[in-house]
Amino acid sequence: MTEDQPPFRDPGLTRAARVEDLLARLTLDEKTALLHQFAPAVERLGVAAFRTGQEALHGVAWMGPATVFPQAVGFGATWNEELVRRIGEAVSQEIRSMRARDDRVGLNVWAPTVNPLRNPLWGRNEEGYAEDPRLTSVLATAYTRGLRGDHPDYWRTAPVLKHWLAHNNETDRATTSSSIRPRVLHEYDLRAFRGAVEAGAVAGVMPAYNLVNGRPNHLSPLLREHVRGWTDQQLLVCSDAGAPSNLVDAEAYFDTHEEATAAALRAGVDSFTDHGTDPSVITGRIRGALERGLIGEADIDTAVRRQLTVRFALGEFDPERDPYRETSAFDTPGHRALAQEAAEQAVVLLKNDGLLPIAPGRRIALVGPLADECKLDWYSGTLIRRVTPLDGLRARFGADRVVFADGADRITLRAMTGGWVRVPSRGPMEGIARKATGELTGETAGETRGAEGALDPALLGGRTDLPPLTCDTDAATEASELVLTDWGHGLITLRAPDRRYLSVAEDGYVRACAEQPGGWVVQETFRLEEHEGGHLLVHAGTGGYVSVAADGLKVAGHGTLFEIVVLERGEEAVARAAADADVVVVMAGNDPHINGRETEDRRTLALPPHQDRLWRAAHAANPRTALVLTSGYPYAVADARAGLPALLWTAHGGQAAGTALARVLAGDVSPAGRLPQTWYVDDADPAGLLDYDIIGSRQTYLYFDGTPLYAFGHGLSYSSFRYDALEIGRRGPELRARVTVTNTGSRAADEVVQLYVRQAAPRVPRPHRQLVAHARVPLGPGESRTVELAFGRDELGHYDVARGAWTVPEGTYVFEAAASSADIRRSVRLTVPGDTPCARDLRRNGLAAADYDEQTGTEIVDRTKVSGDAVTPLDSDGERKAGELLFRDCDFGDGASGVVLDAAGEGVVVLTTADGGTRAAIEVRACGGPYDYRTTPRAEFALSGVHDLRVSLRGPLRLARIEVTG
Repeated sequence: MTEDQPPFRDPGLTRAARVEDLLARLTLDEKTALLHQFAPAVERLGVAAFRTGQEALHGVAWMGPATVFPQAVGFGATWNEELVRRIGEAVSQEIRSMRARDDRVGLNVWAPTVNPLRNPLWGRNEEGYAEDPRLTSVLATAYTRGLRGDHPDYWRTAPVLKHWLAHNNETDRATTSSSIRPRVLHEYDLRAFRGAVEAGAVAGVMPAYNLVNGRPNHLSPLLREHVRGWTDQQLLVCSDAGAPSNLVDAEAYFDTHEEATAAALRAGVDSFTDHGTDPSVITGRIRGALERGLIGEADIDTAVRRQLTVRFALGEFDPERDPYRETSAFDTPGHRALAQEAAEQAVVLLKNDGLLPIAPGRRIALVGPLADECKLDWYSGTLIRRVTPLDGLRARFGADRVVFADGADRITLRAMTGGWVRVPSRGPMEGIARKATGELTGETAGETRGAEGALDPALLGGRTDLPPLTCDTDAATEASELVLTDWGHGLITLRAPDRRYLSVAEDGYVRACAEQPGGWVVQETFRLEEHEGGHLLVHAGTGGYVSVAADGLKVAGHGTLFEIVVLERGEEAVARAAADADVVVVMAGNDPHINGRETEDRRTLALPPHQDRLWRAAHAANPRTALVLTSGYPYAVADARAGLPALLWTAHGGQAAGTALARVLAGDVSPAGRLPQTWYVDDADPAGLLDYDIIGSRQTYLYFDGTPLYAFGHGLSYSSFRYDALEIGRRGPELRARVTVTNTGSRAADEVVQLYVRQAAPRVPRPHRQLVAHARVPLGPGESRTVELAFGRDELGHYDVARGAWTVPEGTYVFEAAASSADIRRSVRLTVPGDTPCARDLRRNGLAAADYDEQTGTEIVDRTKVSGDAVTPLDSDGERKAGELLFRDCDFGDGASGVVLDAAGEGVVVLTTADGGTRAAIEVRACGGPYDYRTTPRAEFALSGVHDLRVSLRGPLRLARIEVTG
């Protein structure tokens, strides 16, 4: 090649050779600059600027109008990986199409979220697929394959899995540590990530904000030990936003940012997302780390090499060969149909005592706060078109057959100092408009938050071009009627007569200007505080009080006292509408920006009290009432299950949600969604939000010992199905199940065939049953089909802490063909050869403290800041008092005489056999800090044979290992 055409421009060379050539041509400063999220262009080499991080969880997010598909948890409810693959394909097509006209749109896609949905109170439950790691992995693999494209060399987009690792809490998410023992790590958390990486459909991963076992995820040795070992590809690890700075600022894990940045780079972070679009802070820290000798140029080269590899795969340096360069598919009829199909397949019929489907000609009362809504979440795109349930039912059944009541209270506000609150007119174009097709009008689409696109929508401000609300003392002036919706936990929204939400912009004035609540800090929610016979109106986003000023209502340090005049209670309107209907459909659920979202966990599984009153009022007026729950998470609705004839659940369904729901309610589509996570009876059922030990605390369908409200995998149909002739056989390394499924009803319908396995007599705690395969199968009336399900023998295994490896124990396994994890239709027992049980060889291997079988009152922490684990008593009221570990089947051979510990801190470790016969108390005095590990003096501990060993930890110590001596 000539200088005009350097080797990195030669598509005839291997990709690795081209990357190395370009890398060698970059200066140190140029390479350093590439490590920031917003990598600048290198003009002298013709290398363009590059941005990591295009959000695309269920459609192209943040960059303006795009097709909006159901939430990710709705993908999970479809149990249909081929559908999810097609959605990923459509999303990546729209990314390419949008990038052609807006180069802010990036090709490095931060999606999907593959954290298993361990606890339904997690604020970001809507972003995940399922509580089961296998189902999560299968759907993640499908979505990333669609995003990647099927060309062998070039990628349509480069997906990044998030959030590595064990991340299911928003509460103190940057400082909490998830205590993950080896079994949970290998059997649960790693399994969710592994499939997509091994499939070659993933360009990288994003570490999460939290710590795991006391070490920030951005320093995780597991990135190297596991993720990079699952593939031969160069994976790009992108930090989460602001997380590199958190290593010092929030977590105080290092004293200086140079140390923190160097440690993250060495651990495998390749792209630093920090300080927005300004790379100078990060590049300055990297240069400082170089000057201090904390990193070398080779460390920078490693990260840049990974980034360049991804960019070459995206066709950046071969535009003429890039098969996806001319992609123009955007908002196509196919994409619209796909959005509707996904929304239909995500609907889960929880209960039906014959009320559904709704027959033609019936009078329907559609009521509730979500009846005329098409809600978006933080990771949604901007709607091009929108069909609410009200739109969908009126289109399907006839506008004259559907009456509507949103169930909100109608109020006016009077300042107790005098005057009524009034919303200024917006003029002849006021209101939120959409065409009969559901397409938003130009006026509405242009005013929607984020319609113009934003690299960081958290920086978008509210509107200041409209006049604020006023408080008019003129007796001839009518007060404006406001719509008050109570979302629970004291949070309300207020809407003006033109349906706009009251919102507060950065200038502090209250305006009716928001189409929906939204934003990183929601500016459309308020609280009412009773005070001296009236109410103060508190703006939740700022904490300030609404006060009457000369030029309008604004938020200030002191508020005006208001009288709330109730014109009509929502329950009254709902009861009135319900009484005259043949069927009532109550639409309840959540607003994805309120009481459960990124940065905010839920506090309860219960419906908001106001919504609970609404369905009760509807049912009291008309027993033929169905409750449709639309949300990103489960609810505890035991009374509704007991009292109502029909219940359904769906995630927020995107642009076609209303059409999809109407078709399901009408019976045009038989519902076949299945729950991707357990629905519990009440708040006492799930373990604590910060308890990540699903085995010890008996979490998810795998281990939960109680009776759920609705089980994992549950979902009914308008048809019925029979299962026959389950057979299990072997074919090479795979096991295969065959079962015949027959549609015994009169309607065409899909059945989701689920195959579970359980070990008949396990020696260690194993799941009650676990999903190993599934298939969504369409069946016509009376049709039978033999369904074949293949799965690997390793699916039968677990991580054996005695061996330190994955093992499939020999013994009898029960295979169950099921309609849900609680609805077993056929089962077969099979004896499987495998690994024989073995004891822990203490004299040869010693004991790693984190490899316990059971524990009480302890947590796992970091052995060093680079690698390794230790165990410490849980922090209780600022003190680490006592905890206990149990190690089963410890083999002391023909005789041990002593024991030593690798420990830090101060305290006492007491070792006893389970029968209490042998005991040793060892004092730990390593006072140099939490990482000052020392070997304790040998203590007498004479023992032979196999015993269970109890280890009690007392005081603020850290135990890493136990070694026995002969």
